Amino acid sequence: MGYRDLFPDELAARVEKAVELLADCTVCAQYCHVNRLEGEKGFCRGGRLAAVSSWGPHFGEEEVLVGRHGSGTIFFAHCNLACRFCQNCDISQYGEGSELTARELAGAMLELQDMGCHNINLVSPSHYVPQILEALYIAAGDGLTLPLVYNTGGYDALHTLRLLDGIVDIYMPDIKFGDDEIGERYTRAAGYFTVAKQAVKEMHRQVGDLVVDERGMAVRGLLVRHLVMPGDLARTGAVMKFLAEEISPNTFVNIMDQYYPAHEARRYPELSRRITREEFRRAVEIARECGLRRIYS
Repeated sequence: MGYRDLFPDELAARVEKAVELLADCTVCAQYCHVNRLEGEKGFCRGGRLAAVSSWGPHFGEEEVLVGRHGSGTIFFAHCNLACRFCQNCDISQYGEGSELTARELAGAMLELQDMGCHNINLVSPSHYVPQILEALYIAAGDGLTLPLVYNTGGYDALHTLRLLDGIVDIYMPDIKFGDDEIGERYTRAAGYFTVAKQAVKEMHRQVGDLVVDERGMAVRGLLVRHLVMPGDLARTGAVMKFLAEEISPNTFVNIMDQYYPAHEARRYPELSRRITREEFRRAVEIARECGLRRIYS
């Protein structure tokens, strides 16, 4: 894996640069400018240590990540988005989890490897990149060799992503909205689509289109998720057009149909229902019309 090639010296340098970002926090695209090294907390409510809800083999991810033994997911608590419809709100919005030291987080990674998982799947990592890199340095020294999956909501800072160049093997952004105004309304993330587009371009520059091995397992590349929402609130056409024209027609795209009114969604009439079969069918059709060739649904 890439981080093995960077260990120890270059990986140590990346750790140092990432931790420096916490002093005037610009780790994610919220740019809160709080001193997390001194216990101050910003939008994400994450502190100096990473808070983790759980970790273990997960079999509900895409087949290219799951294989026979599961994707080794680590669910981070808190989030740099505040999605009104969040389906993991206990973790992301209410912070269900416990803080782990770098050594403890490294131990979780190694435990997942010992369980036979095919990868380390970092779920909602954007606000904890420095802590992840600290743990990765320890885990790499102790024998971690699995591919890293960066499973993000897409609101990532470019300078932070550049610190991950050569470290992350598989980027898996969830592009939630194809419109800045709508994105901010439902996630409290200013310029959401603009930021996500820049981030995904950087991700693709680093790892390219998704590559799978002879077992059908992802080993490197970009995998994009997009949740279809009622009334086309997600602006699916804009997302698919961006991927096909500005990233690659060979982008692996998972168009998801599991929206339901979670968290605060029922406060918003437009969010308070599930999608119809026709809405989902049309979303997949739009992706094909845009010229995307690798659609997973």
